[in-house]
Amino acid sequence: MRDISYPPIIMTAKAGFRLLGQSFDIKGTEHIPAEGGALLAYNHIGYLDFIYGGLAAHMAERSRLVRFMAKKEVFDHPVGGPVMRSMHHIAVDRGEGISSFREAVRYLEAGELVGIFPEATISRALELKEFKNGAVRIAAEAGVPLVPITLWGTQRIFTKDHPRDFTRGRSITITVGEPLHPTGADPAAETAELHAVMSALLDETIARHPAEEQPPGSWWLPARHGGSAPTLERAAELDEQEKRERAQRRAAARKASGSKK
Repeated sequence: MRDISYPPIIMTAKAGFRLLGQSFDIKGTEHIPAEGGALLAYNHIGYLDFIYGGLAAHMAERSRLVRFMAKKEVFDHPVGGPVMRSMHHIAVDRGEGISSFREAVRYLEAGELVGIFPEATISRALELKEFKNGAVRIAAEAGVPLVPITLWGTQRIFTKDHPRDFTRGRSITITVGEPLHPTGADPAAETAELHAVMSALLDETIARHPAEEQPPGSWWLPARHGGSAPTLERAAELDEQEKRERAQRRAAARKASGSKK
């Protein structure tokens, strides 16, 4: 797969990391295959997760590129869309997911690394939400390993319900776990296994993050870890409220558009 824009974009991102004085603690990169297809499953805590998520593969000795699965709306953006397509990322239409499923399988069978967020949306609780079973189904269909990866620290930069904050000197902690090998025989059970593995991996990642950057009561710390982030239950309520408000805005926009005709 020909890449013209991806390498310079990575160089620009790394320059941005240096400008912001960010430090990285990345563990377990040996679990990412040196060659061949693999599906990388990430937790989702911020809007920039795909930028930092690719580091685990690119900063390893093999410097591989990751093709991320992202919602179709990102590809519809007049600027972001062409950039995403130029890096061969995969658009996901939540109303019609079969095409993105097939595209991901095709990439994996061609030996690419594909990145997926099994939660589908950002977790306001900063803990793992319920997983969709697409990750295990895709990996099983393509016959590739499923590599769990957890990110921490990205939520402080840009996430839901909080202003962007590019304060210098922040730490980013990333952990790559041992590959799983789903067969597709029982997607529900294999998805539950992936969730359990990634939950333990996330706890390890949070524990390894500098303690001085996550004092008790911090909004960027899960309630279970002594922070003030919403619980999973409260976060689910906020997600539902967001869906209702989004639907109301769409309905209002359609009504306004119709009245102009």
